[in-house]
Amino acid sequence: MSHNHHPIQGASWMLTAGLSFAIVNSLAQVASINFGLSSTTVALIQYAIALVAILPYLKTLGIRQSLKTDKLGLHIFRVFLSVIGIQLWLWALAYPVPIWQGIALLMTSPLFATIGSGLLLKENVGAARWGATITGFIGAMIILEPWGDDFNWATLLPVGAAFFWACYSLMVKKLSANDSPSTMVVYLLILITPFNILLALPDWQMPSGLNVWLILIAAGIATALAQWAIVKAYAVADASFVQPFDHAKLPLNVLAGWIVFGWVPPGRLWLGAFIIIASVAFITQWESKKFRKKR
Repeated sequence: MSHNHHPIQGASWMLTAGLSFAIVNSLAQVASINFGLSSTTVALIQYAIALVAILPYLKTLGIRQSLKTDKLGLHIFRVFLSVIGIQLWLWALAYPVPIWQGIALLMTSPLFATIGSGLLLKENVGAARWGATITGFIGAMIILEPWGDDFNWATLLPVGAAFFWACYSLMVKKLSANDSPSTMVVYLLILITPFNILLALPDWQMPSGLNVWLILIAAGIATALAQWAIVKAYAVADASFVQPFDHAKLPLNVLAGWIVFGWVPPGRLWLGAFIIIASVAFITQWESKKFRKKR
């Protein structure tokens, strides 16, 4: 275990990120479905607004200070991993893979992250963490139902996104040992824009109307909050501990999809979600007790 491990703080930040991403997903889908914007156009504007939204806070820290790093190459690689994950996710939604199934498949990310945190970050991945991760994975499989007749290759796209986002998460944890959260966020938001411009150019559409701009601005602000919360989570707690809290985005996204679009997933989702939530609750109690004993 690292010397800088605060379980409750890490869990709280990761849950904040999950709620923010649920809001972002619903707002982005409203922009695409109700207003006809391409997903690449939405992504470009969303991340550009996120950068503007977080600038006032970065100014209080000092932007020049935030840009100071000895690991520029690793930051570029980190953002590249994130962009691949974003594109695989957008491809899955465009196919379309149902949002409840796509989010469930993203929850394979903790399996990749837990393995990586042991192999690459040399963290002590104990039986409780392995148990929580594997239990969450079983919950995801119940939701996916790969043995069903309607299973197809496109449902594996979110698994690809999960792999690249797990790699991105591990890079965040590795870099946060030397660089501040503000450095992480500002490099992500600055470097992701050139990638987004290249991807948006072929299908670029200028949004028209106040309503769509309000939706995009809200999505950008929520994106900034989500990215900040993820970085804070990995800065204050071990990667293999905070990663299972990513599971919370499943019920949060299902709830958002139901409120906004009236989408109702099949019954097996709730069994899988119950298993996932139970595993997260268990690991929270386990880590908190361990942390109190060490103090």
